[in-house]
Amino acid sequence: MSSVAVRISEDIVREAKKYAELESRSVPKQIEHWIKVGRAARDNPDLPIEFIDGVLQGFEEIKRGEVYPIETLKL
Repeated sequence: MSSVAVRISEDIVREAKKYAELESRSVPKQIEHWIKVGRAARDNPDLPIEFIDGVLQGFEEIKRGEVYPIETLKL
């Protein structure tokens, strides 16, 4: 994947840095995540943002191989 430099306000970068640390992401990855959430929210206005965010995080867990069959979990 190629990258492109863009100008973003310092306020947005500061906010992204706070959330990136909480979510264990880099600042660029946090901004990418926000863009994905925003696009999905625009395309699905009837869904809560928290639901959209959870689904996208689930997709990332699948990509990283962090999913397990439910029967293997200790509940």
